[in-house]
Amino acid sequence: MRRLFYKGELAEEIEITGTDAHHLMHVLRAKAGDEMVVVDDRNRAARMEMAGFTGDAVTMRLKERLEMDTESPMDIILAQCLLKADKMDFVVQKAVELGARRLVPLMSRNCVVRYDAKKREERRNRWQKIADEAAKQCGRTALLEVAPVVELSSFLESVREEEDGLFLFCYENETKQSVRECLKRADTDRCLVLIGPEGGFAPEEAETTERCGGISVTLGPRILRAETAAVAALTIVQYEKGDLG
Repeated sequence: MRRLFYKGELAEEIEITGTDAHHLMHVLRAKAGDEMVVVDDRNRAARMEMAGFTGDAVTMRLKERLEMDTESPMDIILAQCLLKADKMDFVVQKAVELGARRLVPLMSRNCVVRYDAKKREERRNRWQKIADEAAKQCGRTALLEVAPVVELSSFLESVREEEDGLFLFCYENETKQSVRECLKRADTDRCLVLIGPEGGFAPEEAETTERCGGISVTLGPRILRAETAAVAALTIVQYEKGDLG
C-alpha cells in the first residue's frame, strides 16, 4: 500500500495540501475510496481513505490505526563529504533504507565537487526529496533529515561540544581498529559515522577529526569507493547495534 507522510497529528479526518495533494490528484489519479498508509510527525501510522477533493486539497478519513514502527533503536547520523551528483544521490537513498536519522553533507579539502551557496541549497532540497521518496518506498515511519551543506571544520567544532554517543571516523589510513571492535566496546544508542570524499581526507583533516573525538576505524583491507564505504559502515552499525542483526 502506498505511503504518505503528514506534517501534523493524525485525526479522524485530515487534509492533505501542497505537492502531496497535487501528486495524489494529478499523478496518481486518486479517487474517493482509495486507501493509503499515512504516517504523522509522531511516527504514528494509520490506514486512511480518500474522502473528498477540492482544487488544491485532499480530505482523508481514518480507517484503522496501525501498530507500525520501522525505526532503528540506534540513533545514527551519517556525515558524508560531498560526492559527485549521482553518487551522493545513491548515498542519500541508501542511508534512508539503512535507518539513518540524519545526513549531514560536508565540504572537505579533497571534494571533487564545489558548490556556491545557491547550489548548496538546491542540492540539499534535491537530496531531501530523494530521502522522502526513499522513506515511502522502504516503509519508514520517520523521515531522514538532510542538513544544510557545511564545511568539515565547522561541523567538527560543533561535534566537539557534544559528549554523548560514538563518533566513528572511517579513515583509509587506519589499519588496525575496526568498526565492529569499537561498536562492541561502546554502550550507547547514538552513533555518528563520518565518511570522506572520493579523494579521501587530508592528513590535517584526519588529525582535527581525532582531536574532536573521532575514533579512527577501518572498513577492511580493501579500498572502498566512498559511496560503498557509507553503505558498509551503516550496515555494520545496524548489524552490531541496530535492527539488522
